[in-house]
Amino acid sequence: MNCPYGVRRESQKNMSLLQVRDLKTYFYTDAGVIKAVDRVSYDLKEGETLGLVGESGCGKSVGALSILRLIPNPPGKIVGGEAIFEGKDLLRISEDEIRQIRGNRIAMIFQEPMTSLNPVLTIGLQIAEALELHRGFDKKGARGEVARLLRMVGIPDAERRINDYPHQFSGGMCQRVMIAMGLSCNPKLLIADEPTTAVDVTIQAQLLEVIKELTSRLGTAVILITHNLGVVARHVNRMAVMYAGRMVEVGPSVEVYAHPRHPYTIGLLASVPRLDQPRKERLVPIDGQPPDLIHLPPGCPFLPRCSRRMERCSVEGPELREVGRDHMVSCWADID
Repeated sequence: MNCPYGVRRESQKNMSLLQVRDLKTYFYTDAGVIKAVDRVSYDLKEGETLGLVGESGCGKSVGALSILRLIPNPPGKIVGGEAIFEGKDLLRISEDEIRQIRGNRIAMIFQEPMTSLNPVLTIGLQIAEALELHRGFDKKGARGEVARLLRMVGIPDAERRINDYPHQFSGGMCQRVMIAMGLSCNPKLLIADEPTTAVDVTIQAQLLEVIKELTSRLGTAVILITHNLGVVARHVNRMAVMYAGRMVEVGPSVEVYAHPRHPYTIGLLASVPRLDQPRKERLVPIDGQPPDLIHLPPGCPFLPRCSRRMERCSVEGPELREVGRDHMVSCWADID
């Protein structure tokens, strides 16, 4: 099977920047325990772009927020695992240490820029805060650096717009401000959580190209969280598919697109329109609904929706196993 999506091929460095092992984040509610992230493991190499893919509620954003210890407690709690970044376990270092890493060594572009930016502070003040805190700029120096960052992400008349408030920017421009803020301290890792939400397709492409160009120039590794498979195909080196709080398939994007091995991944790709197919070709939806994370079945969480289920699937949940070079899948079925 040829890969029709134009998957990005790039050389990768071998050194791991981030190692996540058996990460578990639960939410304790009156209705029961929600296992939002359950035994998630993956590695991220220096300079690499990893795409986290899956439908809404599968645990993509919660997993990223867990790395930075931004889970609200209560009701959420990181109950297990480790996240090793530059030799330190982010889940066990002190609050002072994690504050020195957030926004500095690891930055995050949040999903909704209009709710992430403070409406009563100017754009300049909000970006300058990180520069003064982490890079030691004085107010005058920070103002000049903010203008440079705004120009870098394509905001015209940057010197004047430093004094504007978020409501004076369009949605796309606010997202550019968030990108500038995220890259202001030259982070080693940038987490982009649905960075093109609520903007039109043209602006989406522009924003993603800005992120790609700037992170490549700075050598920044990226975790790109999205449900848009087209975005993943063009902009990531490796992809990890999540379902019901678990990783079900991980591998080089070119390999996963060309040879998907998990029934859920196959279903996702079958439901995406393709330019190399006749227009009359019908898309194939995934039957059923996502599971209730409070009442998960004892075996594989994808069991009720899976066309390849077998008796073993109902009693024993599969672990990730290697099916190719750097390609892992969590499924009992031998899918060719």
